[in-house]
Amino acid sequence: MERRVAFLGPHGTFTEEAARFFFKGQQVSYVPCRTIPDVLDAVDQGKTEIAVVPIENSIEGTVNLTMDWLIHHVDIPVRGELAYPISQHLMVAKNMDYSEVKKVFSHPQAVAQSRLFLRKYLPDVEIEYMTSTAEAVKWISEHPQKPWAAIGNRLSQEIYPVQFLHEFIQDHDNNYTRFLVVSSLALQFAECGKEKTTILVTLPSDFPGALYQVLAAFAWRKINLSRIESRPTKTGLGNYHFIIDIEQEMDEVLLPGAFAEIEALGCQVRQMGSYPYFIKELKVKS
Repeated sequence: MERRVAFLGPHGTFTEEAARFFFKGQQVSYVPCRTIPDVLDAVDQGKTEIAVVPIENSIEGTVNLTMDWLIHHVDIPVRGELAYPISQHLMVAKNMDYSEVKKVFSHPQAVAQSRLFLRKYLPDVEIEYMTSTAEAVKWISEHPQKPWAAIGNRLSQEIYPVQFLHEFIQDHDNNYTRFLVVSSLALQFAECGKEKTTILVTLPSDFPGALYQVLAAFAWRKINLSRIESRPTKTGLGNYHFIIDIEQEMDEVLLPGAFAEIEALGCQVRQMGSYPYFIKELKVKS
């Protein structure tokens, strides 16, 4: 049976590129959704079997909406992760030069990743944010008479009737976004990545030094952590969840022992997934 994969749409987004990387050669159909909550709700409500969402950019940091939705609104296991190289391009729907551009459309992350370029070449242009880079490219393609430009990826340029005004406008070449695959189904991918486990730890509010002892449970077992990040619990000022990435797959001894020690401190531990992660090589611009 063909599985359905929800992604942040419309067609032509970086999220679609990541989804196609994960499921290359497999029998799946791709379902574009307008917002990140819509993508995750599609799986939670059974409209699709799988979802792909952005979680972090190497320049702009965590995509908080994705993280908070996974924590507070859905409980779906993470099945895979991809670090995908991001190249931003400035596109127009008709021939024009920089002096003719009056407004630039894109996703807030894409604008932030191209800030130096915009300050240099389009310092006075108006910026309007869209739900995705592909939505921005699609929008200007539908209004070719307007003096508008969009920041997007190469896939969207192949889909919509637009042309490059300037390629590779991101401020940093080493620009990656991490994408997650979430699903209630056990998944297999064409490529084999390294393994990672992610947990959510909620500390007791009346336990001084709890975070130190949580980290100690991993340290003395020589378990390596690749990332730790706090997010508000939304129950009161100063109350936080901690998202911890562990650089190994779930086992039968070390990680269960660490989790039991953490829970003995009065903390809550939620396993968000044990899964392979991949890194796609950066294409060096010529």
